[in-house]
Amino acid sequence: MSKYTSRMRGRLVALTAALAVAGGVLAAGPASAATPAGETASRTATQQALDGLVAAGMPGVGAEIRTSASSWFGKSGYADTYTKQRRTTADHFRAGSITKTFVATTLLQLESEGRLRLDDSVERWLPGVVQGNGYDGNKISVRQLLNHTSGIHDMVSTEEWDTAMNGSGFYRHRYDVMTPQDIVAIGLSQKPDFEPGKGWSYSNTGFVLAGMVIEKVTGNSYASEIDRRIVKPLGLTETRFPGTDPALPGTHPVGYSKLFFSTPVKEIYDATYYRPSWSGATGEIVSTSGDLNRFYAALMQGRVLPAAQLNEMLTTVPTGQHFGYGLGIMSRALSCGTTVWGHDGVVWGSLSGAATTRDGNTALAFNINGDWLQQSAPFENVFEGAFCGTTAPTAARALLGPVNR
Repeated sequence: MSKYTSRMRGRLVALTAALAVAGGVLAAGPASAATPAGETASRTATQQALDGLVAAGMPGVGAEIRTSASSWFGKSGYADTYTKQRRTTADHFRAGSITKTFVATTLLQLESEGRLRLDDSVERWLPGVVQGNGYDGNKISVRQLLNHTSGIHDMVSTEEWDTAMNGSGFYRHRYDVMTPQDIVAIGLSQKPDFEPGKGWSYSNTGFVLAGMVIEKVTGNSYASEIDRRIVKPLGLTETRFPGTDPALPGTHPVGYSKLFFSTPVKEIYDATYYRPSWSGATGEIVSTSGDLNRFYAALMQGRVLPAAQLNEMLTTVPTGQHFGYGLGIMSRALSCGTTVWGHDGVVWGSLSGAATTRDGNTALAFNINGDWLQQSAPFENVFEGAFCGTTAPTAARALLGPVNR
């Protein structure tokens, strides 16, 4: 913590001042007279939603809407409250659990090639890894890892994780190097949440295991397979899987965090740098709004998966939440009747969302460089603005999880 202390103190003072005038920071200029009315409404409502996030206490946010004919970028607040740097389209950010869609897509590609089946047991590919303490990998399928019906306990929701990586533990352990086996062991130290297939519970542990399956099937790391199969073919030149590298490439915002202390705190810390091996296949990815929009649009348009595998991905299970869940992908039914597909991501200092229409013709990706938003209404309003052209009131509800959503 020492090398960042003075900078953090200055930024904390600047952040407090910035939030006091949050509503005064706007991003995009007026829409062109040639912009279709529907897009004008979308951009206006999205900008209002971005301003609403900053008014709700977030330091800054940037969002890009991409359609088949145009793109638009809106911003509010600051990427760095100390220097007053604004958010830009060039910003690289930690996109957290948006990683899950890339992991699931890779496994579905492997299925299309006949190299595995989604209904294969975890035991078949990872013998002995998920055994004991109430677990039997013979009864858990790869599919159940991907749609969170495995019953495997989420390692994030354990005392061990909380002690190591939340609160003051973050600064003691953020540069530790963790293996997938280390992370899985944390989750498996707790008994199953339910019998496989008998419920739904978000499990980051399950996606760490999914990354291990990719490695066992291919002989390569999940990151190298995603890079070869998705990142390079789609030209996602700003997307990275940094592994143990704590740095962020190029232009990036400061990742402001309250470190998920077990009791509320007023202090805001700089959590920009840490080793993402703590997240691994459940939340490692670093990307930009433009790259994420290109990925989700291509996915929905059938340019990444064959139709049979895409249909499997989009087959959702009930979650008891405000979204459905397929294989590494979320569905949101919006107030205007549109359903969009994508994922959210929360890691230290970063809160992201990405979604696209089923035809892939309209895509949204946005990032908030703060992680303590407690209610989802301001967050959901960004989707409502982009796809419905309104900031329709949404019922207040807690965000899904503290880290790696």
